[in-house]
Amino acid sequence: MIENWPVPTAAAAVVRADGTLAGSHGPLGHRFPLASVTKPLAAYAALVAYEEGAVELDEPAGPEGSTVRHLLAHTSGLAYDEHRAASAPGARRTYSNAGFEALADHIAKATDIPFEEYLRQAVLDPLGMTSTTLQGSAAKDGVSTVADLVRFAAEVQTPRLLDPRTVLEAMTVVHPGLDGLLPGYGRQRPNDWGLGFEIRDGKSPHWTGSTSSPRAFGHFGQSGTFLWIDPDAGAACVALTDRPFGPWAIEAWPPFTDAVLAELR
Repeated sequence: MIENWPVPTAAAAVVRADGTLAGSHGPLGHRFPLASVTKPLAAYAALVAYEEGAVELDEPAGPEGSTVRHLLAHTSGLAYDEHRAASAPGARRTYSNAGFEALADHIAKATDIPFEEYLRQAVLDPLGMTSTTLQGSAAKDGVSTVADLVRFAAEVQTPRLLDPRTVLEAMTVVHPGLDGLLPGYGRQRPNDWGLGFEIRDGKSPHWTGSTSSPRAFGHFGQSGTFLWIDPDAGAACVALTDRPFGPWAIEAWPPFTDAVLAELR
């Protein structure tokens, strides 16, 4: 199915909770710009900083009244791509690249380590993600491979770097009931997010499949990339392409995910 996607290059893999590959396609070592699939990596580093005691989830960060938790859950009130408040913290789900940049700045100050370096030390090196780099925005400037993201997806399913309870909190809705825009898919009521991960719940339309569990969580990127983890299926899927997100992805991704889930069953 993926070979029919209208993209120059695509690579994908499905990894089970025990870290074994259920299947793969394409050049797994090819480096792709991740766009917003950078955010789950940055969020995981933030949770390592939390467990190390460098930051607290409910300490002030970002605009007045906002916390680390607000920044991770897109409820700080910061605008999409501008470092200005568009709403009060906790009032609505305003998807924000600026929020993740503010989060990275906060962690860099708290740890006295540039965020790119902290991400490498906290997440990338321990997982052996040697082909993954961040140069620029913690919201969208990561570059990685399917092979590396498979390691990350296995970690999130069976955590070693974090306490499993922290990961459970990351995939639990923060500030339930908030509406907001899901980029590319319009207003969602509610628009549920955890700590750095989007939670599927009952969203429609959506970039995952019609048979995806409501508990499925992950992220997609405007560079034509996605990573989802479905606890009910006991597996995760990574797909990276070099064609920007658009109508082709809206059309291609859900049936692909449904085919993956059917194969897993």
